[in-house]
Amino acid sequence: MTFDGLGLSPKVLSAVVDAGYTTPTPIQSGAIPHALNGKDVLGIAQTGTGKTASFVLPMLTRLERGRARARMPRTLILEPTRELAAQVEENFTKYGKNHRLNISLLIGGVSFDEQERKLERGADVLIATPGRLIDHFERGKLLLTGVEILVIDEADRMLDMGFIPDIERICKMIPFTRQTLFFSATMPPEITKLTQQFLQAPVRVEVSKPASTGVNISQHLVKSGSKPWAKRARLRELILAEGDDLKNAIIFCNRKTDVATLFQSLVRHEFDAGALHGDMDQRARMTMLENFRRGNLSLLVASDVAARGLDIPDVSHIFNFDVPTHSEDYVHRIGRTGRAGRSGKAFTLVTRSEEKYVQGIEKLIGQDIKWLDGDLSTLNETDEPQERPKRGRTDKTRDKRKDVRSGKAEEPDKKDVEPKEKPAAQSQDRNGVARANDQKKPDRQKSKKEPEAPIGFGDNVPDFMKVPGKV
Repeated sequence: MTFDGLGLSPKVLSAVVDAGYTTPTPIQSGAIPHALNGKDVLGIAQTGTGKTASFVLPMLTRLERGRARARMPRTLILEPTRELAAQVEENFTKYGKNHRLNISLLIGGVSFDEQERKLERGADVLIATPGRLIDHFERGKLLLTGVEILVIDEADRMLDMGFIPDIERICKMIPFTRQTLFFSATMPPEITKLTQQFLQAPVRVEVSKPASTGVNISQHLVKSGSKPWAKRARLRELILAEGDDLKNAIIFCNRKTDVATLFQSLVRHEFDAGALHGDMDQRARMTMLENFRRGNLSLLVASDVAARGLDIPDVSHIFNFDVPTHSEDYVHRIGRTGRAGRSGKAFTLVTRSEEKYVQGIEKLIGQDIKWLDGDLSTLNETDEPQERPKRGRTDKTRDKRKDVRSGKAEEPDKKDVEPKEKPAAQSQDRNGVARANDQKKPDRQKSKKEPEAPIGFGDNVPDFMKVPGKV
């Protein structure tokens, strides 16, 4: 099947051909016809299968009729992260180049004033993250009573980030007669309940079983010591071992602090690396992503903010510096490689404390992941050092201090130990009495000889006292 048989408008088909696409992916061929007919769609497909185009193309076709009004968008697309929202905007720009549509992007890290000016002109397409959308609504700058199509993208990620209460609130602001397109890579029980609440008689389009990984991705587990410096050294060994096969790679960490630490470590070891996490401002995040897409950076250390839906088509390797605590995140992380029919490699560093998370991942994806060079039972003392080398100390000094702490070293003879305080030297005063030199010297003011106290009135005797008395 080609795009010609899906019912898209000539303008949209022309843009698709100019973009170099001729054959739709399974999720696109299954979802686009139902979306064009105005039906609610529940799309389930693994990441990297073209879910974004499956709702962008039919929306462009339907938006050719009608006109936007100020502060009243015609369609609304909700995304969990700023990067995903910006990426959807790029898709509308690419496929909607033959249309004259107003597209408004409401995300954090951008001035409210600029976003409000776009809303005043009228938005045919409103792409937003839930938090910033509610902020504009509470300011009275936005009305959602004119929304005809609602798209909830990456619903499982919305659940992980705690956006579901915001989604429920937003849905109450939108007309009940809307069309809803609901897309997710996994379908946990909580998401299934949401579909029953948001969708009306939806058409289920499932092109792969939930939480499945790409068949063209080579997955490996790598044993590692539990110490952070041991994991960083193991990661550097893996990167160097791949050699020319490694074109570029995304390295995922569970915590933002680990992202910064690992990035600094790679730069210190002269690797061409960049960092991406949620605490960075929006301009820095977009610049970092663009540099990675263009090949200016070969390694991108990132948190799970880069795990969902980012369109970086040619990533050769994925390294999980930390095993994700949520099994679904593993599917999304390694889905950044092996896209569009390409092959990819995924390596996951595993410590003894993370083995339980690996078991959960293998249960979710329904397959065992191979170990690269033996499992954790083969972990030896060399792989897991007990103490980090200290800078500026020799091994001899470090071993000596360690022996003293453990009590193995012999205590030195007290006679050989120089006392901290020397005994006070003895001297004699004028009377021949021994006096210690270390005694505190009296205050100078007190050392001065004070005059003897006068007896009676002293020299100041009143005159009446001098009068001789009668005997």
